Amino acid sequence: MKRGRKTNEANSSSSGETAEKESKRHKVTEKKTIVVQSPDWANLLQDVILQVFQYLPLLDRAHASQVCRSWNQVFHMPDLWRCFEFELNQPATSNLRTTHPELIKQIIKRHSNHLQYVSFKVVDSSKESAEAACDILSQLVNCSLKTLGLISTARPSFMDLPKSHFISALTVVFVNSKSLSSLKIDDTPVDDPSLKVLVANNSDTLKLLKMSSCPHVSPAGILCVADQCHGLRELALNYHLLSDELLLALSSEKHVRLEHLRIDVVSENPGQTQFHTIQKSSWDAFIKHSPKVNLVMYFFLYEEEFDPFFRYEIPVTHLYFGRSVSKDVLGRVGMTCPRLVELVVCANGLRPLDEELICIAERCKYLSAVGLGECEVSCSAFVEFVKMCGGRLSQLSIMEEVLIPDQKYNLEQIHWEVSKHLGRVWFPDMMPTW
Repeated sequence: MKRGRKTNEANSSSSGETAEKESKRHKVTEKKTIVVQSPDWANLLQDVILQVFQYLPLLDRAHASQVCRSWNQVFHMPDLWRCFEFELNQPATSNLRTTHPELIKQIIKRHSNHLQYVSFKVVDSSKESAEAACDILSQLVNCSLKTLGLISTARPSFMDLPKSHFISALTVVFVNSKSLSSLKIDDTPVDDPSLKVLVANNSDTLKLLKMSSCPHVSPAGILCVADQCHGLRELALNYHLLSDELLLALSSEKHVRLEHLRIDVVSENPGQTQFHTIQKSSWDAFIKHSPKVNLVMYFFLYEEEFDPFFRYEIPVTHLYFGRSVSKDVLGRVGMTCPRLVELVVCANGLRPLDEELICIAERCKYLSAVGLGECEVSCSAFVEFVKMCGGRLSQLSIMEEVLIPDQKYNLEQIHWEVSKHLGRVWFPDMMPTW
């Protein structure tokens, strides 16, 4: 009896343990079931579609949005409408691509408050296309743009418009966008009062301003921007807007260090444009405040108009001559531009630039890019120039017609010698034969 009782007790104990284990296993399974959740495939699908749409061109994206309601919802998500480029031309007179009027209506109706990075590209020279751009601008009353660019691929476009119409449209954006950081308004009738509106609403955020060829802006107007927009890091303007006061304003303790200053020195009528001189002390103050600034200067002058320039040291880093420039001016470049990094000469004439290039190589210790167009240089002088600059010449674009063979080198020999000093294979550029 005792043995049977023990056996029963053992069986009962074993059975209890088994039941307890089974209960624990169910609990674990039950817990696992609670922890594991089924994925929300609808949301996951939208996220995937959104990522795909971001890589599609607009037209393909629009076609894809017609597949189903879910894809159409993704098509109208704000993330897809933060950046947009309006391309405008007259379809009746041009075969170039244009943004469809119905799409423009949809954007204004549903996405104007989503737009942040916007550009208007007028791809023809018609006044009507520029007016269309202004009409869109004037309707962006709910926008808060960070970037605005007005681009004319064929001039004059915006300059053909009545100034009041253009200013009215532009002011809508200036007033409603309180965080505008980048503004490109080259070749437009923007004026001093509109710049004051810009400053009043966006002085704390503006970092980039490009406004070359804006004839209605005065030196006082651009000085107002420099005085108030202390975060400005990049600026592009015409030389007539540059002044000693502007450079000193950009050099004040309140102002951040400027990173990029582009100056276009342009003359349309030879002998009729008077160019003023910037004081060396102003340049010195500017470069002391912003020692790493890229100072880019584009010269489109006639030969007799260069007299006020390169008379004393100037901190230019990138120098481009778009018209013919004399030996005398290039000689002065070597003496007055010690920070020069890049030099491009479109044309010079028929007098070899041997001494001028050697002077530039001696004094411009940071020169790393050179381009010569319709100029003449003896092969020996060119080899000496490259030898003095050495491997730092990362870009060297010289037309074959520029190089004049002499007693030491002919055109077949020069590329070996130049390649040796550059540390890489180099050949002069050749004019296409077709």
